[in-house]
Amino acid sequence: MTDASYVGAVIMEVNGREVEIVSIKPSVTTGRKPVKAMNRHGRVGGYADGVKEYKLSVSAVVPLDGSVPDWENITKAKITVFPLEKNEQRTSYLDCFTLEVGEKYGIETEAKRDIKLLSLRKVVE
Repeated sequence: MTDASYVGAVIMEVNGREVEIVSIKPSVTTGRKPVKAMNRHGRVGGYADGVKEYKLSVSAVVPLDGSVPDWENITKAKITVFPLEKNEQRTSYLDCFTLEVGEKYGIETEAKRDIKLLSLRKVVE
């Protein structure tokens, strides 16, 4: 057995209002590109740094009262991942905007919205 720590709550804030999030899958694209140079070894000579992109795949439940944001028009949203332990740091994705919205329905599960977002900044607090 190990003493593993797990992430706690995930909170999405849109226009000052919290939205229930079921799952989140963050990923980062480093923006690095290989520099192909003519050399006698016939391989890449190095890389050039580029612009980082923080992509988020989020699933949110659909409440019965219909109090959901307009998913297609989200701009400047904030998503914060809170750890369970108090001494751990939380991670926030700031200035998120919508790229893609999908719907998911199941026989024995709740209706969900799958949202793909892009964040302009990632902050570890």
